[in-house]
Amino acid sequence: MRILVIGASRGIGLETVRHALQHGHHVRAFARSAEQIGIEDDKLEKINGDACNAADVAAALKGVDAVIVTLGLPKTMQGLGRTTLFSDATRVLLPAMAAAGVKRLLAVTGFGAGDSKARMSTVEKIPFKALLGRAYADKDVQEDLIRESDLDWTIARPGILMNRPASHSYEVLVEPDTWRNGLISRGDVAHFLVHAAQEGTYVGKAPVLIR
Repeated sequence: MRILVIGASRGIGLETVRHALQHGHHVRAFARSAEQIGIEDDKLEKINGDACNAADVAAALKGVDAVIVTLGLPKTMQGLGRTTLFSDATRVLLPAMAAAGVKRLLAVTGFGAGDSKARMSTVEKIPFKALLGRAYADKDVQEDLIRESDLDWTIARPGILMNRPASHSYEVLVEPDTWRNGLISRGDVAHFLVHAAQEGTYVGKAPVLIR
């Protein structure tokens, strides 16, 4: 496959680039600082761009089979104020994918976004709202936009992210009554995203991912 990874320069995005390349896919790594990605591979194309710029996104979509969105806020920006990054980028991406004829979309939000918030305990909700509430309010909007599209979408909701090696052994909780918080490595989230893209699984689903 030819996979476009939006938000590819760090975190889950960078791990997704690595994992996709390991599985033989062609990867277009899209980020503001894509040229700084420290991976060299004949199947890797690095494209500098702004996920909220329609021209940049349209150019990046040419010839791809699937899009994986792994946008995140720098830690220095978390909890400091309202953000619209996730919804703004999604409003740019969805019509651009339709125009390019690209149907497969996988997007990372997190446990606590959308209807998974109802599965959080009271103890979890207090620090969550203080630290991540503003970002997740926009991820709620992002999820609604994706759900309302006619794309073949999957929304991945990882639990608490860890910088541990990928175990390739984790839980994919699809049914709402099974959703709960837990730890998961960024590498395991990347593993899920790449395999769901290449196998066409979890279309129209928003599973919670935990170890």
